[in-house]
Amino acid sequence: MKKVLLILAIILVIVGIGFVCYGFYQKLTTNIPNPVATMEVENYGTVKIELYPDKAPNTVKNFIALANKGFYDGLTFHRTIPDFMIQGGDISGNGTGSPKLSSIMDNVSEDKEYNIPGEFIANGYEQNNLKHERGVISMARTNYGNFSSELTTYGYNSAGSQFFIMTEDTASLDGAYAAFGKVIEGMDIVDKIANTEVYYRDDDAPTADDKGNVDYPKDANGNDVTAPNTPKEKPVISSLKVETYGVDYGLPQTLDVFDYNSWLMQQYTTAY
Repeated sequence: MKKVLLILAIILVIVGIGFVCYGFYQKLTTNIPNPVATMEVENYGTVKIELYPDKAPNTVKNFIALANKGFYDGLTFHRTIPDFMIQGGDISGNGTGSPKLSSIMDNVSEDKEYNIPGEFIANGYEQNNLKHERGVISMARTNYGNFSSELTTYGYNSAGSQFFIMTEDTASLDGAYAAFGKVIEGMDIVDKIANTEVYYRDDDAPTADDKGNVDYPKDANGNDVTAPNTPKEKPVISSLKVETYGVDYGLPQTLDVFDYNSWLMQQYTTAY
């Protein structure tokens, strides 16, 4: 009897080990699809975007966290340029806003605006070799390097929620912005958005009169429209959600937003 029980115990151990090994084998061999974002744009249609966590994992985490918490629902495309790209996802609607920690997580003890590290080659991140080809989605950021070379890194790490989708190949952006996915359905919708009517294009910008005044066009509220390529009726993202196929990508690494105005004031105070 003791021998029988011992044999049964050995068999159970072997079977248990087999199940564990099979579980590991399944995880290793199962081909989990990349996450796919579905974006509904009012009066335009549906755009589907495959995201690439293997190329820009933190950027993808941030996009998923924002989208699936409803951050993008109701926001707009505030900049559209045919044969280049469309840009949207800004909480302020004009390209100046940043998301807050409460935009991606619950029970925030100190809610504040945040940015994410730039996952691209110029910022020392070699893993992302995605090119800015037609259909590619990438993160918008500020170029503080235009103001001072010492601020270049702050600009590299200034992305938050704003993204842009390429309508033409633009190699000059490769390695300098965090591309993280590509449109797989609905490029015709992206093209329609890119060609929406705007107040004026760069080449048609209002010029100053003899006194230096610029006669900008007015928006519906009577305010000057100083930014070129601003749609007269901004396309609205009614819904943007990401299917993760059961994978929990977690929350992104975040950074404090660089305060350019405080930095500028410090320079002024130091100089005088």
